[in-house]
Amino acid sequence: MNHPPDHIIIEKTLGGDVNAFAILVDRYKQLVFTLTIRMIKQREEAEEIAQDVFLKAFQKLQSFKGDSKFSTWLYRITYNACLDALSRKRNSPTHHAYEIHDNVLSITTPEIEAQIDAQYERAEVVQCIALLPQADAFLITLYYLHEQSLEEIAQIIGLTKNNTKVKLFRIRKKLFIIMQSRLPQEIKMRYEK
Repeated sequence: MNHPPDHIIIEKTLGGDVNAFAILVDRYKQLVFTLTIRMIKQREEAEEIAQDVFLKAFQKLQSFKGDSKFSTWLYRITYNACLDALSRKRNSPTHHAYEIHDNVLSITTPEIEAQIDAQYERAEVVQCIALLPQADAFLITLYYLHEQSLEEIAQIIGLTKNNTKVKLFRIRKKLFIIMQSRLPQEIKMRYEK
């Protein structure tokens, strides 16, 4: 089913059609949850924070100016909500088992073995990402898995584009070190430059 663009849905919501906002929730719920689980690393808390993000977005929708994409604005709310949650529980240990919540590849083609290998490889890389500090895992997820631009990420985290680029470069170096120590040789070779 093809839904209208975000700005039309936002106009409808602001015009009093509160049910229109459900389309935005449906459109972005998986992305918000994925970003939240990357930082929080605990499913129940991540689900609660993701719900709070949409509630806050609904309540503050009139403050969305449209200077950036709606998704960028929503990711900024997500990022801030995760930082708030992490600061509240800073004194408690945050080492929890990491859960993978990626869409499973469709196994309807003749290349089933290749798809399973790709799925395994992706799971291995995602597990390496989980070993990064929460904020770093969040940024890598935005850039590589959600394909956000440097400008969008800079807006989300409140840094300049150049500082964001440097930060991503440093995070990639950390991730590469983790991958070198954890991944099987055949997977490592694909990620080396």
